[in-house]
Amino acid sequence: MLFVEYPKCTTCRKAKKWLDEKGISYEDRDIKAQNPSAAELKEWHEKSGLPLKKFFNTSGMLYKEMGLKDKLPGMSEEEQYQLLASDGMLVKRPVLVGDEMVLVGFKESEWDEKAKY
Repeated sequence: MLFVEYPKCTTCRKAKKWLDEKGISYEDRDIKAQNPSAAELKEWHEKSGLPLKKFFNTSGMLYKEMGLKDKLPGMSEEEQYQLLASDGMLVKRPVLVGDEMVLVGFKESEWDEKAKY
């Protein structure tokens, strides 16, 4: 599994602790140092079954500074992938990518149910 996180994020730390406690092996990736590409984001979005908006860190400063709440509805999916790929701080985290699932954000009950380990 691939675990994409921002190390300073407390939610990411909780998710990492959860993975470690469950004995789940994963490859760790710092979203600030190695931002997901537009192609990766498209693949993860399609695999997740979630609306694309769920991949945006809507509580982040950058999201608010850019006024994305009002801009996203008028953007194509491709434009949104490119925007997400432009800065890791726009991406909601953590992201857990497995062979058959993608989880965005950390809700322990959801991860218990959906993380295939």
